[in-house]
Amino acid sequence: MDQSMVKGVVIGGIAMVVLAAGGVTGYRTMTKPTFAEVVAVKEAKQTITTPQEKCEQVQVQKQAPVKDEHRATGTIIGGVAGGLLGSTIGGGKGKTVATVAGAAAGAYGGNQVQKNLQEKDVVTSTEARCKTVNVRSEKLVGYDVTYRLEDKEGTVRMSFNPGKQIPVRDGQLVLSPAEPNK
Repeated sequence: MDQSMVKGVVIGGIAMVVLAAGGVTGYRTMTKPTFAEVVAVKEAKQTITTPQEKCEQVQVQKQAPVKDEHRATGTIIGGVAGGLLGSTIGGGKGKTVATVAGAAAGAYGGNQVQKNLQEKDVVTSTEARCKTVNVRSEKLVGYDVTYRLEDKEGTVRMSFNPGKQIPVRDGQLVLSPAEPNK
């Protein structure tokens, strides 16, 4: 074999190896999966706490407004009644002392009776009583998707439920929703 023939065989062999390698690579590219199989989908939720004001109407009793702050009416009526009662007792100077003492005691008694009546005099009204309560709710933040691609499992969070398959482009998952054909 001459040298040129050996060169030709070597170059031809190299060319065959290169072509074969290119064919295998092309075959692998053509046979790459176009979808990953979805194994499980779980909703991912976030708990949100929102303060809200809660009001209710409540019956409230308060002391009625006092018209006679100094209880003059009770004092006067008690004083007159005590004086009349005291004047019926005794005679002479004793009658005067009994009248004055009866009037003083009656005035004090009338004042205290009016005080007790005023304290027990109440009015009922309705008032709104409010308080802040925390209301809890859940918000869907995405989907935790377990998938299988070429005998390997993985998990990814997606903004939508992908269904049974996730598209694959150039060996990577397509995680955004498919755009409608234009």
